[in-house]
Amino acid sequence: MNTLTTFDIPTLNRNFIGIDRLLDRMAYNVSQDSYPPYNVVKVDDDNFVIELAVAGFGQEDIDVTVHNGVLSIEGKTEAEAEREYLHKGISSRKFRRTFNLADHVEVKEAKVRDGILSIVLERQVPEELKPRKISVNFV
Repeated sequence: MNTLTTFDIPTLNRNFIGIDRLLDRMAYNVSQDSYPPYNVVKVDDDNFVIELAVAGFGQEDIDVTVHNGVLSIEGKTEAEAEREYLHKGISSRKFRRTFNLADHVEVKEAKVRDGILSIVLERQVPEELKPRKISVNFV
């Protein structure tokens, strides 16, 4: 008999920003490549922020793109001049993170402050798709 021992909810949770009601209720283990470290912050029901640690990357080193509902964040650095490090704790390797955005989630802005890249997302559901109250008439 086969049993399911690990269900990778963090991957689903971070890849479907804006669809989090079910995933918030489930407990999960974290097992994923951790470079660069990031957070997904739920500001309220319709606003989210993705935060990535990008210390050591300049403005020309980071690309943020959205295409067909996929948010891609890439970091690449040019080779540094030969330096001799006694300790190198700040990584400068290239990376690529992708997030699948839920329907009607838009990227509002991206900014770097204190080595943290913050990408602000907002869910904008059209009026015709929002739930509406139907009045019940008694005759």
